[in-house]
Amino acid sequence: MDEDYDKYKELSVEEQVIQSYRQDEDMMILVFAQWCINHNLDPEALYREAYPHQTNNERLIHVLGLTVSKEEAGDIPDETLLGVLSLFGNDDLACVVTEAISRRA
Repeated sequence: MDEDYDKYKELSVEEQVIQSYRQDEDMMILVFAQWCINHNLDPEALYREAYPHQTNNERLIHVLGLTVSKEEAGDIPDETLLGVLSLFGNDDLACVVTEAISRRA
């Protein structure tokens, strides 16, 4: 009986870790999407450029509904976005963002 409870408790902690990671990942996606909007860029187009094999990113589409107009949004420095992308290992997307930054300059 105690063994079953320990497995349940472990699974619960594992699920909590996964849920926390997904929430953090959604926050990273939101920062990316809002940064794009703030710079008049299409987040879906930039994402497709970085990951052409992923035709539809449902989480990106969902998070787009949480963005606000650039007039309502706070500034997101380029370095902040690149740092967040780096934390999650999104090197391909960071490269595409870096190219977009250089085109803007």
